[in-house]
Formats: sequence, C-alpha cells, structure tokens
Amino acid sequence: MFGPWLPLEPNQISLSLKLQPPSSVAWLGYDDVGRPILDRLIMGARASFFVAFWVIFVSLTLGTLIGCVSGWFGGYVDLVVVRLMDVFLAFPGILLAIALSGILGPGLENVVFALSVVGWVGFARLARAQTLSLKHREHVVAAVALGARTPRILRYHVIPLLVAPLFIEATFGIAGIVIAEAGLSYLGLGVQPPTASWGSMIRDGTSYMLMAPHMVLAPGIALLLIVLSVNILGDKLRDRLDVKTRD
Repeated sequence: MFGPWLPLEPNQISLSLKLQPPSSVAWLGYDDVGRPILDRLIMGARASFFVAFWVIFVSLTLGTLIGCVSGWFGGYVDLVVVRLMDVFLAFPGILLAIALSGILGPGLENVVFALSVVGWVGFARLARAQTLSLKHREHVVAAVALGARTPRILRYHVIPLLVAPLFIEATFGIAGIVIAEAGLSYLGLGVQPPTASWGSMIRDGTSYMLMAPHMVLAPGIALLLIVLSVNILGDKLRDRLDVKTRD
C-alpha cells in the first residue's frame, strides 16, 4: 500500500552486487543483475493485489448480476445461463486464461480481463443457487404481492442476503487469482520487465537455484504465506458469519 512512498529502488541495477546473499544491507539479497529482492518483492505485491482487486470486483459484480437474473426469472433465461456456465466450466480456468492472455498480449490490463472472463462463473453459480432459495422466502413473496418491481426486489430483498456468502467466496478467489497472476507472469504473459512480479521473479531465479536460492525462496515463500493467510481469513469469516456454528 505504501510502496510508492517508501525509498525503494526495485529497478536499480548494480552488477557488483550480483547474486549477493541476504545481509544487513539487503535483507533478502540481490538478484542476477544486482537489484534488491526485498524492494522488488514489495512492488511485486502491489502488482498481484492490483490484479486481485480488479478481477474480484469485475467477477463479483458481473457474476452476481448474471446469477441473480438467472435464478429469479428461471425458464429459458436460466437454461441459457446454466449452459453458458457449463461451457466455461468445461475448460480449465487457468488454461483459458493463458489462451486469452496469449491472444491479447502481455500486460496487467489484459491479465485482469483474461482472469475476469473465467472468474465470474463461480460467483454466478453461487448467486443463482442462493436466489433460487431466497425468491420463495416470505418477505420476497410479500414484496411481489405488494407490486414491487423486480429490480427493487433484487436490490433490497435478495442481494443484501447474498453479501455474506459472496464475500466469503471473494476471499477464496483472491488466493486463486494471486496464484494465477504469478503463473501467467512466470510464463511471460503477465507483468512485463522491468516491472516486478512474483511470478517473473521465480522464473528469473530458476536458473540460479544452486548458486542463489534466495532468488526463488523469497517470492515463493511470500506467495505461499499470502495464499495461506487469505484462505485462513476466508475460513474464519465463514465460521463467523455462519449463525448455525457461531457460539
């Protein structure tokens, strides 16, 4: 969050410091061209969370809208949406994202678009299932009987009850998106040099595993800890928001 205001030099090349191990001067050492790994790790985190935020925002908004409309109207609308979701689920998400990134070209914006195309399906399925259950609740039936329009019913009587499960789904989605962004950058389809990315840092360090293992260990452990912490947060939120298991 505060990376731009910190005295960081993620792209400063010092060939005399090439592959230097961690020390008191550089806590995580230097990479193959003498750039400080800690500085690049911090800026790489910004790239990962930029992608995660926008992918979750787009996928959550689009998926919730599609799922609610599908579950509410049913019939042919629901049939078409379900078949569309089945088509997307038939392909592995990461492979479809790789294909889209390869077609669109590398870059953060294209990564966000590619991951959003495959990310909305999970939110749509959850929103559809919840809407199918909620539209038969007494307060929704009463709103229909009073003549409330569909947009008003969805806005005030259905979507507010979807916030908790969708929010929990979003926390788990963040972990998957961070890994997917790192994978695309590792393949050269994501963040482009000299901009730092955890995936590209791991890719650059694989050639120096024996001489400078810190080049791979630093971004690898950071990726592990972020994904683990987000998953634990999602578990805690699920337990906290579940009135059946909450003490």
